[in-house]
Amino acid sequence: LVSYLFYFSFSSDLIPVISNNFVNPDTIFANNEMSLQDIEIYGFDYDYTLAFYSSNLHTLIFNIARDILIQEHRYPEGLKEYEYIPDFVVRGLHYDVQKALLMKIDAFHYIQLGTVYRGLHPVSDKEVIAMYEGCHVPLEIMSDFYGKSSHGHTMKQFMDIFSLPEMTLLSCVNDYFMKHNIDYEPVHLYKDVKVRSDHKTNKYICYGEQTHAVLRKLSENGKKMFLITNSPLDFVDRGMNYIVGKDWRDLFDVVIVQADKPSFFNDRRKPFRRVTDKGVLLWDRIHHLEKGQIYKQGNLYEFLRLTGWRGSKVLYFGDHIYSDLADLTLKHGWRTGAIIPELRKEIKIMNTEEYVHTMTWLQSLTSLLEHMQVHRDPASQAVIQQWIREREDMRSQAKDIFNSQFGSLFRTYHNPTYFSRRLSRFADIYMASISCLLNYDLKHTFYPRRTPLQHESPSWPEQTSTGAMNIPFQSQQAGSE
Repeated sequence: LVSYLFYFSFSSDLIPVISNNFVNPDTIFANNEMSLQDIEIYGFDYDYTLAFYSSNLHTLIFNIARDILIQEHRYPEGLKEYEYIPDFVVRGLHYDVQKALLMKIDAFHYIQLGTVYRGLHPVSDKEVIAMYEGCHVPLEIMSDFYGKSSHGHTMKQFMDIFSLPEMTLLSCVNDYFMKHNIDYEPVHLYKDVKVRSDHKTNKYICYGEQTHAVLRKLSENGKKMFLITNSPLDFVDRGMNYIVGKDWRDLFDVVIVQADKPSFFNDRRKPFRRVTDKGVLLWDRIHHLEKGQIYKQGNLYEFLRLTGWRGSKVLYFGDHIYSDLADLTLKHGWRTGAIIPELRKEIKIMNTEEYVHTMTWLQSLTSLLEHMQVHRDPASQAVIQQWIREREDMRSQAKDIFNSQFGSLFRTYHNPTYFSRRLSRFADIYMASISCLLNYDLKHTFYPRRTPLQHESPSWPEQTSTGAMNIPFQSQQAGSE
């Protein structure tokens, strides 16, 4: 009890200190040490990297995809009663194609209980454990390298920001079929629900000076720049005219549209074709990638041969960790920057007093349990069981602060999500938007924080100050001596 009161007092005193230690949402975070002084060439994806869209676009995509199911695939007209739910899902979730279940999985392939949904309703922990014989998802049924469900895999991971309306539509259709007792084949439903991001229109672009300012800053400092996007020329041209201005092409040394990423990074067979301003494909062979010209398709190997831009002097930004970044860092040694728009919202939540209070007390409770579990007498065990229940409640509260269904994009309770693990592996740096570059000069070095390994943490002062205090253990030692 004395220890409990100490920890409670300690945690309460700590909250004001932590509350003053806010995280700036415009920070660039480093997974790997990288100096901008070494970067000579900057590359960009287009969607959700240079161009950002309003949430109304997801409503449009959802409605179009829902109507395609009804009109082209003869799904029930009753689906029209469903509308897009903006905050239902988060990116990075897994979908079990055969069981029609949407869930969050952590970096160790464990399902986070309480985040498994059939349709629009949660599945009980007991049922989940029965279906999967526990909480672990074996490697052989996980998605392939790019998050797709293929080659007999039953899981699909949704990594694209445009997949938010797709996940929501899958959930709504599943919900309708269950509500009306309609027998259906989940695999057919998964294949039918293909949300196409080419429905996006420029009227949903969120205009800002920041993209223009970043590109101008790089250009004025003599940096070479290129654009590789899967979007078509007419769409990119209208968007960049709106965001940057009619002279946007002057900023880029190479512009490639309809690149067909991630195949662009792996398939050596597709040659470049030049595109006229009217979208006409020219037949002549490409010997040089010229500034001011637009090229379609091609492949990275030909791109490297024609430009000579190789290795760690190239930094490429994209929002899709698999399609944009994985191959570049694993196969070609480029430096990579992930654009995670959700980051800004999550950091703002982390800066709230509610979140700080919840996490501080949760950490203290966990430390209490770790140290006091050695007491096996009935009275102590009763208190410990009470703490365990309180800890479970606190964990659920922490999840709900971000999203009541699936929690944070980055955490499954204390573990990193499957999304987080891939982010740390494939991105040297990550940020909410490229505008964050304006806060740094082009000689800045990004240093990753040396977070302790588990066996190192006792020797780190900042770790001992947040709950790793061995008071019960030390008192036991003193007693035994």
